[in-house]
Amino acid sequence: MRMSVPLLIVLGVALGGPAQAAENQNAAEPAEEHAKASAVAPAPARTEGEGPYSQLILRGATVINGTGSPAFGPADIVIEGNRIVSVQSVGSPGSTIKPDSRPRLKPGGREMDLSGKYVIPGLIDMHGHIGGEEQGVSAEYVYKLWMGHGITTIRDPGCGNGIDWCVSEQHRSEKNQITAPRIYPYVFFGAGLDAPMTEPEQARKWVRDMKAKGAVGMKCFGYRPDILAAALDELQKQGMQSACHHAQLDVARVNVLTTARLGLTTMEHWYGLPEALFDGQTVQDYPAAYNYNNEADRFGQAGRLWAQAAPKGSEKYEAAINELLELDFTLDPTFTIYLAARDLMRARQADWHDAYTMPALWEFYTPNRDNHGSFFFDWTTEDEVAWRENYQLWMAFVNDYKNRGGRVTVGSDSGFIYQLYGFGTIQELELLREAGFHPLEVLRSATLNGAEVLRADNRIGSIEPGKLADLAVLSENPMANLKVLYGTGHIKLDAEGKLSRVGGVDYTIKDGIVYNAKDLLADVRKMVAEDKAKQGITTLQQP
Repeated sequence: MRMSVPLLIVLGVALGGPAQAAENQNAAEPAEEHAKASAVAPAPARTEGEGPYSQLILRGATVINGTGSPAFGPADIVIEGNRIVSVQSVGSPGSTIKPDSRPRLKPGGREMDLSGKYVIPGLIDMHGHIGGEEQGVSAEYVYKLWMGHGITTIRDPGCGNGIDWCVSEQHRSEKNQITAPRIYPYVFFGAGLDAPMTEPEQARKWVRDMKAKGAVGMKCFGYRPDILAAALDELQKQGMQSACHHAQLDVARVNVLTTARLGLTTMEHWYGLPEALFDGQTVQDYPAAYNYNNEADRFGQAGRLWAQAAPKGSEKYEAAINELLELDFTLDPTFTIYLAARDLMRARQADWHDAYTMPALWEFYTPNRDNHGSFFFDWTTEDEVAWRENYQLWMAFVNDYKNRGGRVTVGSDSGFIYQLYGFGTIQELELLREAGFHPLEVLRSATLNGAEVLRADNRIGSIEPGKLADLAVLSENPMANLKVLYGTGHIKLDAEGKLSRVGGVDYTIKDGIVYNAKDLLADVRKMVAEDKAKQGITTLQQP
């Protein structure tokens, strides 16, 4: 959903970052815009998947449980209905497994031989927008890309298709009526109102109204401090969570430290963090001709922001990071969504675009002045160099935060800036590795850490007895090479010296239901191929 710049200015709205176009409304959502959002079709009834079973035993797998523990196996995972009841080591690698050492299959149960395969918890994407009318993609397309990559839970930060739509899809997914990850709906601050909030009590009432509609959290971009403080306080009273993209139009008075002190749960991207580390200035060093509504200006200067922050070891840096740690604050960096800014050519030529990117989505990505995140009108070497340096400083902070005990989660914000659903989530794992995370720390960020933020770590996020059976099964070791999680796999030479592709998730298990992940991705390829044929497109158009 898109709102015109003049309308945004009239409403006093702070534009968001690379996120659902509907995020550009932290003050109000006109009725006609809400109606347009509702035009996105809900997912069709589920026809995929087998189970759940009275008993399902996954035999002989190597388990990486998501807690940070190393892999172990062979192990048998016993699932009854939708819950894991035991995870039992049954021998040593390379040794013959004694039958009497294994859990017994009950009558009516099913077993799957996973010898030589790896099982990890289902991945949790904490920044997952469910497509939208503006991108021209369906919910089914997005869900199958996620599920095909082993993503069994997403947090929708904003519910850009409308809170009623989002909550309905959440309930349908929870009942397994659709092929989709679990959905945690966080609604945009002010959504559904016909005018900006001007009194704190309005914010409190809005929070209560959203909870009544089924929202479990709020996504904001900043706001007048007293009103935002009231909203965050009410969210805590209502047992709800919060996320914030600290947009530049409000960050001078509401940065990450401000909101964390007020009770914010997580920050999105990095905006607001360098500003909390300013030492010797109070605002970003904007050029005189800077105009926030010109996204070429906005993103060009965003890539020069971390260089303005106080360095590690400085008094300002240490005070800020220590306070955030003390507040148990969570970082959801979404490194992946800005990759095109540091290497545009690579982002545009990713392996998956031709087979998996819908033509309408590709058109949305293509440089123009109207679509959000399509700001590459004249993206220069200087811009890319600045962004590479920006990443180095940003990644160093995130890694330091993790090393000191801070919580970091995985979010992708796909559907913008050449980043595709599912693929972008796996790319985020690679970027955490680049930032200095051990592969086991990467997996924990993508599973248990996300579950903790969602207050669902008693249900999901790790492979342990009592947890829901949300799992991903792979033939290749993801801890040796995260690339094997991509739906397009990894290129290597086979035993005969020929190039081949290996990897991809074999099975995604959600709630004890077994989905063939490769079949789900084949469905997506078919959708894309049919849409191209309808339009007479043989390959994506390159400007």
